Amino acid sequence: MPFTSTIDPVLLQLGPLQIRYYGIAYVLGFLLMWWWLRRAANKGMIRLTTQQIEDIVFWLMVGVVVGARLGHVLFWNLPYFLANPLKIFAVWEGGMAFHGGLIGIVLAGWLWCRKHSFSFYHIADILTVPVIFGLALGRFANFTNGELYGPITNVPWCVQFPGVEGCRHPYQLYSACKRVLIGLVLLMLSHKHWKEGFLFWLLLAVLGAGRFFLDFLREDARWFGLSIGQYLSAAVFLIAAFILLHSYRSPSKTI
Repeated sequence: MPFTSTIDPVLLQLGPLQIRYYGIAYVLGFLLMWWWLRRAANKGMIRLTTQQIEDIVFWLMVGVVVGARLGHVLFWNLPYFLANPLKIFAVWEGGMAFHGGLIGIVLAGWLWCRKHSFSFYHIADILTVPVIFGLALGRFANFTNGELYGPITNVPWCVQFPGVEGCRHPYQLYSACKRVLIGLVLLMLSHKHWKEGFLFWLLLAVLGAGRFFLDFLREDARWFGLSIGQYLSAAVFLIAAFILLHSYRSPSKTI
């Protein structure tokens, strides 16, 4: 029997303040990164002080939020935001693009590492595990928001979202489960020694390929049969695959 979603995206209302599942997902994601870096530092995997860990997580947080918002503005609805520029700052109304957030977090991490003379790849490899699980939390939050659903279908597990015509593929849950699976694989791989950057580029390659194929089950505008997200994901995959094949043919050996 199809499931009808009656989930309120607002967990708690305190006067004008709303605590939403989507915001909680962001907070938990960054807390997970903070905890994972602390764990790595305690195990001697990376030489970071508590202050440095808090500093880099803050940079990453700013990079994700700014990048994801600008990505949404530039890739998805630029004419609307040009006509309503103040709406660019209305992040509480929704609108965060994955690829923009990806660019933002990578750029923020690279700038921080350059400023403090740390190896970007070393930190990026360590963060692959908490990042992918944080992304999975984001997709679960998309489900509670009733957004990013798939096309109308009659499969037994289809979901009827509030105010949406027809029973839909729960694309958000498909994507969340995909990311959890990737996270479990990366967790196992993280216990072995790899060239610096291998896990980082592997994550990007798998994310790009997975998003490209899974987005056929997401309702988006398409050009020549593909959505903007699929074109961007294909670009991410091709770049990552090229670097993996060019620089990591023997990933288990130190550079």
